Amino acid sequence: MQLKESIKAIIRRGEKRGYVAECLEISVVTQGDTLDDVVRNLSEAVALHLEDEDPAQFGLVAKPSLLVTFELQPEYA
Repeated sequence: MQLKESIKAIIRRGEKRGYVAECLEISVVTQGDTLDDVVRNLSEAVALHLEDEDPAQFGLVAKPSLLVTFELQPEYA
């Protein structure tokens, strides 16, 4: 099995305010008031989730990167 070099995450607008980030390969979900906040929180949450774990158990290389996609709903006139 080939280990993945990145963890995919999606950032979308929160239902009421701010932004929500969710990883696809591991069970990490976080939020923030701004894009900067949510990215910082996501990075910290992933690091904490993988702390004292063997990333290979999740199918990941030792120090995976985060690949973030921003989901945007267009506003129609």
